[in-house]
Amino acid sequence: MSDIHGCYDEFNALLQHVDYNPIQDELILLGDYVDRGPSSKQVIEQIMELHQKHHIIVLKGNHDAMMVKALNHDVEEYDQHWIRNGGLQTIASYLDLTYDEQQIDWNAFTEAKKWIRTHYEHHLRFLEQLPLVYEIPGYIFVHAGINPDIEDWRSQSERDFIWIRESFYSRPTRVTETVVFGHTPVKHLHDQTGIWFDPNRDKIGIDGGCAYGAQLNLLEINEDGSLQSFYVRQGQSPEEL
Repeated sequence: MSDIHGCYDEFNALLQHVDYNPIQDELILLGDYVDRGPSSKQVIEQIMELHQKHHIIVLKGNHDAMMVKALNHDVEEYDQHWIRNGGLQTIASYLDLTYDEQQIDWNAFTEAKKWIRTHYEHHLRFLEQLPLVYEIPGYIFVHAGINPDIEDWRSQSERDFIWIRESFYSRPTRVTETVVFGHTPVKHLHDQTGIWFDPNRDKIGIDGGCAYGAQLNLLEINEDGSLQSFYVRQGQSPEEL
């Protein structure tokens, strides 16, 4: 799964829908757990618990990096960047507040940042230390993609791992493995919200745009190599699946 973006209810509905069993299933999350959606704090807490108890794979996304950068520094440029990308919704999930993006009380915003730094430093440390890539035979998992202009993709910058878009998904990769990625909503790749399979079979995009009112996707890779897609629509409950 990728790009949960604070969609806590949909995340749990999808895990229930696929009968996720941490004893026998390996759960791989491709980043962007926060911002835009209503429950970023709850998503982080659940992911941290799953990581501690069941050693799930948790990769870093650009929104996770933005959150950490803004909260750990009092720099207006970082704050503005985060706010433009859904940061106020994340702060609201920690403080049970609502914010007007057009009329921000900067004093209250600064105090909120300090409070989160003090009380949830472990959240920031967890997000900051997340790996950028995970590999299994035949597959590379990453938040945004790999740079086809770099001969050894493992040496690319963190920015490429969590921010790259068109220069990755519009061109063939240099690798024999299939790259599974999020970051770019699949509606921009094939005008649908279901999982995108590149015609060249070297890329699979899974970001269903849940935080934009669409859906949360899950790609299942079975032991026999077969692939299966699952999803929940935004606001959909387990009872409706």
